Amino acid sequence: MSQSITFAYPGDLSLNTGGYAYDRRVIAGLLESGWSVQRLSLGEGFPAPSPEMKREAERRLSALPDGGLVIIDGLAFGVLDEWAERETRRLRIVALVHHPLALETGLDSTQQSRFHDCERHALSFARHVVVTSPMTARTLVADYGIRSHQITVAIPGTDPASIATGNGDPPHIISIGTLTPRKGHDVLVSALKAMEHLPWRATIIGSQTLNPETATLLRRQVEALGLADRISLAGECDDTRALLAGADIFALASRFEGYGMVFAEALSQGLPIIACRTGAIPEVVPEDAGLLVPVDDVGAFAQALHSLLTDKTLRRAKAEAARRAGAQLPGWTTTVDIISTALRANP
Repeated sequence: MSQSITFAYPGDLSLNTGGYAYDRRVIAGLLESGWSVQRLSLGEGFPAPSPEMKREAERRLSALPDGGLVIIDGLAFGVLDEWAERETRRLRIVALVHHPLALETGLDSTQQSRFHDCERHALSFARHVVVTSPMTARTLVADYGIRSHQITVAIPGTDPASIATGNGDPPHIISIGTLTPRKGHDVLVSALKAMEHLPWRATIIGSQTLNPETATLLRRQVEALGLADRISLAGECDDTRALLAGADIFALASRFEGYGMVFAEALSQGLPIIACRTGAIPEVVPEDAGLLVPVDDVGAFAQALHSLLTDKTLRRAKAEAARRAGAQLPGWTTTVDIISTALRANP
């Protein structure tokens, strides 16, 4: 007899972001392992929904039957604290935290404080919390009052894919991430400008519609710097793994990552990585597989690009280390098994 669970998420599950990709793979894996899974969209606007949308999300969740097991994506759950307090005895609530809402880039201190307080309050009413990295687990213990035994770490799985050939002429730099402030594409573009004298081409893959203002600013930056013929803002892509296979360097200047699935994918395809030393990135990218620099340090990012663009021996060594590290990454079956075990252990 299968066990039943409702998987609740904000917005459109088909969106091409790491968080939604994680949700989709977990849902598919739970179904394959015998769970009965009801998908429940909580509507648009999270984590800052309108009052009407928030009430509608609460109504949808409160319509679940008594004793129901529900796992709620943290992008919504973090601001549903009052609902969680009302329903904690009636429903078996599990939170899925990709990263704390207060750590999103671009928030002012008032917004950060409000998100932190709401999410801390909401999490206090969850029976269990699933997180996608050890770093997020430590953050919840240190700053959100969650005890370590209440947390299960289920890092994202990584599918095998073709190893990058790494013989581009000029070298092809690829970056993958939704065009939002947190992804730091502006830093990458500025660093590439500093390396204009070297041969390279770059492709930035990521949705330009989720945050149109950031996309517009980035497009203007590329044009103003005279790099439109060398940097392609390619939008979304159905097969990023094929693009990674044809790249020479993976570079993403994220200001924070709760895990960073694209870094794991780049590792698995043997790409040397340039990134920032922030969030869970140092846990994902080994020192010998990449060059990690401080957040928002254009000069340091440019120097890292210079090192990999001009030193082929270093680039090959980093690529080989990336391939070795990528070969050790778990698949999605492992991720789902960990979550399934946690759900069964918290009846």
